[in-house]
Amino acid sequence: MPIPIRFRKALPGIALAAFALGAAAAGAQETSAQAQAQSTNQTVPDKAADAWITTKVKSEFATTKGIHATDINVDTTDGVVTLSGGVASSSEKAAAVKVARAVKGVKSVDATGLTVKAAAGTP
Repeated sequence: MPIPIRFRKALPGIALAAFALGAAAAGAQETSAQAQAQSTNQTVPDKAADAWITTKVKSEFATTKGIHATDINVDTTDGVVTLSGGVASSSEKAAAVKVARAVKGVKSVDATGLTVKAAAGTP
């Protein structure tokens, strides 16, 4: 069934109106997200930078020989990297701290939560 001419002429306007409504809704969500981010005293760009740092530290761990990346948890807040979990030796812990410090944007590294596991068979 063909669409009447008067409706065909109105279709672009309807599509534009639907697009505008979608953009307005997205803008409202963005404003809400920004307000929520500011309420945690950290801006959206800061959170993005922290997420980037966390990802970069994890990827450096994954590609560094002698560091078991799956055993180390990484969290970043305001450029401060917090490492937690367990490592096999104190040298692995030192290497993890060194690698994390070398990542661009890292202000400091807190490894107090990174513990050296007892070797298997050790009482």
